[in-house]
Amino acid sequence: MTAGNGAGPRPTYSFTDLEEDELSGAGRIVPSGPGAQGEVDLTATYLGMHLRSPVVASSSPLTGQIASLQALDAAGVGAVVLPSLFEEQLEHESQEVDRFLGLSSDVNPEATYGYAPVFEDYNRGSVQYLNLIREAKAELDVPVIASLNGSTTGGWTEYAKMLTNAGADAIELNIYQVAADPDRGGRDVEAETLDVVRDVVGACDVPVAVKLSPYWSALGAFAQRLVGEGAAGLVLFNRFYQPDIDLETLAVGPRLVLSNSEELRLPLRWMAMLHGRIDASLAATTGIHEPTDVVKVLLAGANVAMTTSAVLRHGPGHAATLVDGLRAWMEARDYASVEQMTGSVSQRSVTDPAAFERANYLQTLTKYSSEYVT
Repeated sequence: MTAGNGAGPRPTYSFTDLEEDELSGAGRIVPSGPGAQGEVDLTATYLGMHLRSPVVASSSPLTGQIASLQALDAAGVGAVVLPSLFEEQLEHESQEVDRFLGLSSDVNPEATYGYAPVFEDYNRGSVQYLNLIREAKAELDVPVIASLNGSTTGGWTEYAKMLTNAGADAIELNIYQVAADPDRGGRDVEAETLDVVRDVVGACDVPVAVKLSPYWSALGAFAQRLVGEGAAGLVLFNRFYQPDIDLETLAVGPRLVLSNSEELRLPLRWMAMLHGRIDASLAATTGIHEPTDVVKVLLAGANVAMTTSAVLRHGPGHAATLVDGLRAWMEARDYASVEQMTGSVSQRSVTDPAAFERANYLQTLTKYSSEYVT
């Protein structure tokens, strides 16, 4: 199988080899064809944008501050995703304006009371958010992706146009939805999500990526439908923050636990299964902590690797560790470019495609039994 880009043959590996060697540099994963002579090409294409590297700083409090955005830029990220503006926040702002102007007599003040204090530590509202976009565009050398977080249709989707008018190069639409209503079926949830995507895509003239959780039935088919509604990319996966119970107060509250590299395997699998099967960019997120994590998702088929927890834990400079580690891995194996390696271990490329599906489950259980059960 060749790369098709003039960069030389694309090597193929077995998924088993990838797991055994963990991309440590000391194993058997060596490309069979010729690669680069000299400096490797780290550039990547995501949502039609040309990025200097495939490492992207995803949405977090760090990307809401110009100083940390500049540090991420200096560390070599290919793009940044700003913190999210939330559907509830935007609806609250709209209702507050209506009430102030006396345009809506049926707005219940208690309906949205309290949203502003909840959000002010994460972002400071839509006006300040637009200013953040403008300032980021003026200060950074990389694309700036704005983020909208919501799950239902409504006027808040029109804010997408305001974000692009402020200079955002793309929109990441974060569909964060817990479908808990037993009277509402999957078809209804999917239909409303498709409506939201259609509204946001129609409201702006820049690419829109949709960030999903892994909890959709028939995810491959749903991904196709999202692309059909205009999504230019998919970000997999949104990591839900699960509530916890305080046994002293018996109160239910949030509990933030940062991700780790073990959580990479779910997005890794879906990068591999969707690569080459949908006409959209793929971004892997959750579990990107080490350079080897970046390498894995690119080999599986991701166009970019997004990281949040690692830079929150280690600081913006950790992005340079990811970029430099990727470069070193490619140079050691004579890869000419990121484009050449992308998808080399996708489901379509490996000698054992079933390793990404049910066969992996059977093989794992069999191996576990033989090793631990006597």
